[in-house]
Amino acid sequence: MDLTSWREILQYEFLGNSVTNYLWFVGILLFGFIFKTMLSKLVSTVLYKLVKRFWHEDNLPTFRKLLIQPLEVLLFLVFLYFAFQVLDYPMDPSEIRKGDPFLKTFFFRTYQVFVIVALTWVVLRLVDFVGLIFQHRTERTASKMDDQLVPFFKDFSKVMVVIFSIMVMLGTVFGVNVAGLVAGLGVGGLAIAFAAKESLENLLASFTIFLDHPFVVGDLVEVGGITGTIEKIGFRSTRIRTLEKSFVTVPNKSMIDKPLNNLTLRTFRRVQFDLTLTYDTSSAQIRAIVTDLQQFIDSHPNTNQDGVVRFQSLGSSSKNVMVLYFVESMDWNEYVNIKEEITYKVVEIVERHGAEFAFPTQTLHFQPGVAPARPANTLVPEKSKASDFE
Repeated sequence: MDLTSWREILQYEFLGNSVTNYLWFVGILLFGFIFKTMLSKLVSTVLYKLVKRFWHEDNLPTFRKLLIQPLEVLLFLVFLYFAFQVLDYPMDPSEIRKGDPFLKTFFFRTYQVFVIVALTWVVLRLVDFVGLIFQHRTERTASKMDDQLVPFFKDFSKVMVVIFSIMVMLGTVFGVNVAGLVAGLGVGGLAIAFAAKESLENLLASFTIFLDHPFVVGDLVEVGGITGTIEKIGFRSTRIRTLEKSFVTVPNKSMIDKPLNNLTLRTFRRVQFDLTLTYDTSSAQIRAIVTDLQQFIDSHPNTNQDGVVRFQSLGSSSKNVMVLYFVESMDWNEYVNIKEEITYKVVEIVERHGAEFAFPTQTLHFQPGVAPARPANTLVPEKSKASDFE
């Protein structure tokens, strides 16, 4: 096939476009599809150099990891736009006029929606990266307040970005009068407020938490029957890691409406129990036990001086000694270890003085010649048959 034949083939027109135009269309799409990842890395590097002036850490791998996917989508949409520009159309595809065919309107608006969504995706990933940078900075500070402010404002910024994108989409793609829509919300604002009542209450509760500081990230709290460590204070809810290591999400409204016990703000952990001794224990033994226990608790390096050991009462089956002391530690593991150490010492002191621990007993009195009454829930075994053992 000679050169003239190739020219004729390339100049052959189909649906108002030559073969050359179609080849350019396919070439641009293939180029964008093949090189979108490489171009995304290049664009992310340029963006990173622009924003790196605000900090000194080298976070280019993390920055690329966050932006690579949304940039690939956005760049492919850009190449798609240039590919369609090389084709000729009976109607201008770059704008919509009244009376245009439905398919043209549908595809044009769909393309605009995808572009806005891709741009929004890029901005959200940038917000995530900035939040990650500030989170690393807060880890270097002793205050825990900034640890909870960064996630909150990151979520708040992302919500604002999404709302702004929706407004742009309504105004640009669907031709909605955004200003009139915002003004019209005053009429339907009451209905919207009722519909979003729970969300608004949780949002206001989150601001109350940040202003009053009833707790911060890392505090051990008890609220609504849940005891655990605050891991995150979000835009709508607070996440708590319980002592059983389960993950509980509590609405912010519940965190301020219900009585909240911040266990971290306590200066001590209280331990109280009754030491039950048998009635065979003499007064001298009890005095010696009480004295030794009091001296041990007072001299322990991890307890304060408010510990109390007293011979408290005479029970139905034991002589009761009250043991009360306070552990100077908020760490759960350290608290359990200290409590175990003191409990071992209590047992040792009791055994050293020859005393014994009491256990609940019950005395039954029977009248002569009268069989004792059997409890109603007692099962009477049937007489065994010989076949049962064969």
